[in-house]
Amino acid sequence: MKITDNFLDVDTFKNIQKELTQTGGHFEWFFNNVTKPDSSLNEFQFSHNFYNHQPTAKYNLIKPIIDKINPFSLVRVKANLITRTHKIKEFTLHRDYEYNNLTTAIFYINTCNGYTLFENGKKINSVENRLVEFDSKLKHTGTSCTDEAIRCAINLNYFK
Repeated sequence: MKITDNFLDVDTFKNIQKELTQTGGHFEWFFNNVTKPDSSLNEFQFSHNFYNHQPTAKYNLIKPIIDKINPFSLVRVKANLITRTHKIKEFTLHRDYEYNNLTTAIFYINTCNGYTLFENGKKINSVENRLVEFDSKLKHTGTSCTDEAIRCAINLNYFK
């Protein structure tokens, strides 16, 4: 596992952050269940795909992240936005993909008391402009937060 703080230069990061979190902005977020469709009514998030086997319309927004990671091949890049809850909610541990030699990275858009939890018990706090990279076979999950309106992160899956 590799953690890099201040991953992007401040101006580039703030541009991405503003686009994803601006109140009254025009960024498209799509509702989806975090876990199984029959799970608790409180287990949902909003997401936006930037790349799912091919680039989507907003791909250029996150291109600075991709360029700095410099992957051999992308599989998927999506942003997740989870709204505040009264208590921190940990979602279901999962693997994004089962591919060998695949890397997952999480790029945090805002600082909050939410975190990423790994099957080995390690917690990575949500700190803006932080990138954490790990083997995609390591189970992980996100959480909600209680101290900000949202918790927002970009999830990347790629071959190095």
